[in-house]
Amino acid sequence: MSPAWSGRPLGGWRVLVPRGGPWGHGVAADLRAVGASPIVAPMINFAQADDAAALEDALRRLAEGGFDWLTLTSATTVDVLISQQAVVPASTHVAAVGETTAAALMAAGYKVDLVPSEDNSAAGLLRELKRFEQFGPELRVLTLRSDIAKPVLTEGLIARGHTVDSVVAYRTVGVPVDPQIRADVASGSIDAIFVTSGSVAQQVQEQLGPVPESTLVAAIGPRTAEDARGYGLRVDLIAKGRSAESLINAVIEVANARRADDARDEY
Repeated sequence: MSPAWSGRPLGGWRVLVPRGGPWGHGVAADLRAVGASPIVAPMINFAQADDAAALEDALRRLAEGGFDWLTLTSATTVDVLISQQAVVPASTHVAAVGETTAAALMAAGYKVDLVPSEDNSAAGLLRELKRFEQFGPELRVLTLRSDIAKPVLTEGLIARGHTVDSVVAYRTVGVPVDPQIRADVASGSIDAIFVTSGSVAQQVQEQLGPVPESTLVAAIGPRTAEDARGYGLRVDLIAKGRSAESLINAVIEVANARRADDARDEY
């Protein structure tokens, strides 16, 4: 590696990015900018829901104005809306789990009425119930989710007396990684692994575990870290925010701390 790159915050670091697409390649570009060598290896993909008819029926009723609120807990659900050419009427309010999902909605031409200010999770949306309920005490809500999503939002809304249609929009499936990547992880030549969701954590543990102690396992937020530990995956670092920038900055802090320790050891 040239001196120019080795002097950057993550110079010499090899980082596994377990998601592809625009997000994964955007993160890879950001990592290169700080000197790291990213390895983009998508470990999950998305497939059509088993009950396609249920999804089509829900989207038809959505277009007809059958719901007061539509909730989306992942940017992948936005891809489903686009592929189905779903229509969200002006009378239906839209809640997104976080900024990434909200940005995907707006980029696709959909509106966003509610994004949790702090906790970007289904539980975070649930805490915003007062903002939901300003439009009525008994709401009709359509929640679109993956097949493995926990029904936190659905159960919470039902407990408050709302009518909820919880519909699976897509299935999450694992993608086998290249054998060379498994060998690199096992040998400790990967410096950090980004864990961006519970489903990614499951694949990291099943395909790459146990991850060597020398490899930093970095989770994108507390919820993801909790899910990762539930799958038996060790978590070394939790980013303060649910963004790629926050995740990279958290790893840079670790790299800086290690350099400081090395410098002290020299004296």
